Amino acid sequence: MKVKIHTLFQYLLETVDAAPEAIVGFSLAEPPKLGDFLDDLDPDMALDWNNRDFSGLPELKAHVLGQAGLSLDPSDVLITAGAAEANYLVLMQLLHPGDDIVIETPGWPQAEVIAKAKGVKITRVERREADAWALPLDALRDAVTERTKLIFLTNPNNPTGNLMDRATLEEVVQIADRVGAWLLVDEVYAGLEWAAPRAPSVAGMYARGITTGSVSKALGLQGLRTGWIICRDAGLMRDAVILRENASEIMNIMGEVIAEIALRPDRYTPALDKARREGRANLRHLDAWVHAQEGLSWVAPQAGLIGLGRLPEGIDSDAFARFLLGDPYRTFALPGSSYDQPGHIRLGVGGGASVNLDHGLDRLGRALRDYNG
Repeated sequence: MKVKIHTLFQYLLETVDAAPEAIVGFSLAEPPKLGDFLDDLDPDMALDWNNRDFSGLPELKAHVLGQAGLSLDPSDVLITAGAAEANYLVLMQLLHPGDDIVIETPGWPQAEVIAKAKGVKITRVERREADAWALPLDALRDAVTERTKLIFLTNPNNPTGNLMDRATLEEVVQIADRVGAWLLVDEVYAGLEWAAPRAPSVAGMYARGITTGSVSKALGLQGLRTGWIICRDAGLMRDAVILRENASEIMNIMGEVIAEIALRPDRYTPALDKARREGRANLRHLDAWVHAQEGLSWVAPQAGLIGLGRLPEGIDSDAFARFLLGDPYRTFALPGSSYDQPGHIRLGVGGGASVNLDHGLDRLGRALRDYNG
């Protein structure tokens, strides 16, 4: 099995040394500082594994279930190195050559990359901009067959910010249950909903439901590399532990400890309130800016901090993103080709003051006017 690089990561690798002066499309809340947690850290803590549970600190697992609104057993939670490792462990253990997987597009590309490497048949269900990027349930129903092993979705959708509500998720569960397929829903943007309440987690709705998430987006703690799998199937969770034993082996203790502190209710609630308050205000600002640009449009996200902006007719996203990154604009934005949407560019409001969003928007506006003369 050889894993090939995806367009999204290839662009990040190629531009990592570009030193942009502004970023448009940052995907996570403003990161807190280590000093914010020092008063709650024990200086005598051993920098060994947690010495209590190979699946993660028990109190951290309890917080994970609490923030997801799930009344499950802590054994239904496995702490991982971010949501990326959580997804990886599931994909690697469930999928085998000749299996079928159903994925959404646009969506998080990880499942497609792994499926291709493992010789798995991929069926894509297309979210359409004309439908506000909603998941087309009829198309999903047609795509899922008796051969479907796994359905992989994101909610809120990454990268459009579309939000599936409870009724939609219940229909998705029925579609999966009809053929006995596993259903993985990546929830990395959960907690940042603007148009409706947080959707229920599929791990609590379906025996073969798998919820993955992390502290990266809503709390801005991407550098901790702390995420989780929630699933009621003991066999799947055991398989995930076995695979992790042969990869990262155990969790990073500092990530576990700081994530546990961050998810304590007395910290989590105000931190999430701050992220929501700032995110909502910045999205209103970005939405007004988009509508003021000639030829640029978007469907404002219902949740999360990013969405896809449609570029003026005839502009290729890859060429334009590189144009924007060069002098005199020096602004980073992900091209829509990273999500199979070459006529788009990723827009977003995360990152706080460090990304210089207003400068980035000003330069993006100038670049749009200057492009093609």
